[in-house]
Amino acid sequence: MRSVRSAVVVADTGTPADVHDVHGAAGVAQWACLARRAGLAGDWEAVEWVRLPPGGVSGEHRHTRTREVDVLLTGNGEITLDGRPYAVGAGDAVLTAAGTRHGLRNLGASALERLVIELPAQWDTAAAVGSTVIRDLRNAGPVDPSAVLGGPLRLLRFARLAPGERDGHAADGVEHTLFVTAGGGRAAAGNVRLPLRPGVALTLPLGSVADLADGPGGLEYVHAELVVERTAGEAAGGGAR
Repeated sequence: MRSVRSAVVVADTGTPADVHDVHGAAGVAQWACLARRAGLAGDWEAVEWVRLPPGGVSGEHRHTRTREVDVLLTGNGEITLDGRPYAVGAGDAVLTAAGTRHGLRNLGASALERLVIELPAQWDTAAAVGSTVIRDLRNAGPVDPSAVLGGPLRLLRFARLAPGERDGHAADGVEHTLFVTAGGGRAAAGNVRLPLRPGVALTLPLGSVADLADGPGGLEYVHAELVVERTAGEAAGGGAR
């Protein structure tokens, strides 16, 4: 039986940690963990935020046990995928399968910030090793990461609320991560009211609900949705209770 939590996980990027020599590259980056597998029913590894200063580098490396989704939030740079360089900038999403060698360099005059979603790779069911896609997520619209990476992450998008609009999210068979990128507003989760501003993240565990309302200037956020897959025991017994 899967555990069910009603509490929304709230985090922000206000007090990040300094990380030196990221993946073997000299320099200092800033990092914050926004959510992790513990306490979630879905097959997440972690949700993180990373800032590279101008000239900063995340050294080339590869993951053997995780898939990675990067959403660039600010700045521009160059990502290297299996030895080939590609220009990337704010609004781009990079879907990287396990086994792909990758690294990132900030080529701009300002910080390069990105949201990182890591997912365990199941070698018997995952997409082919080395599958990678770069997409202009902000302008080209939503993407289904499972089409590239396999696995339970089924939706990745930039969502926008105009002044006066609201948006509700229920973790019914799915879990959500929401990361505010622009504007402001508030979220209601049960009896709790939370102010929303850039850098605030909400993760909705299975069974939780949150309603978002924009501020006077509107609200933009990255939204990722992950299907909570039933185990064989749950399927035989009629699902989680």
